[in-house]
Amino acid sequence: MQPGLYHILFISTVLFFIGVFGFFTRRNLVTMLMSIELILNSVNLNFITFNKYVWPNKLDGLFFTIFVIAIAAAEAAVAIAIIINLYRTHQSIDVENAEEMKF
Repeated sequence: MQPGLYHILFISTVLFFIGVFGFFTRRNLVTMLMSIELILNSVNLNFITFNKYVWPNKLDGLFFTIFVIAIAAAEAAVAIAIIINLYRTHQSIDVENAEEMKF
């Protein structure tokens, strides 16, 4: 049995709100990055779902998904480089210590 449109949208909504909750409640930069990735994966799931159920003969949703995956990979690489640099200078990856990087 294949899951329907509403089932997949429910899973996508749950993933999105888990990501938002994790982003706003965590103080560790790595877990915040993982929360952002959950949000982006939720968006990808929406693109694929709407492409399959609303416009089955078009590939627009798939192209947007590939674009979001490429942007997420670049974002993760830059974020990990920033996290490593923050750890080298402050010996911590806590968000509160990242405020010193502003000046």
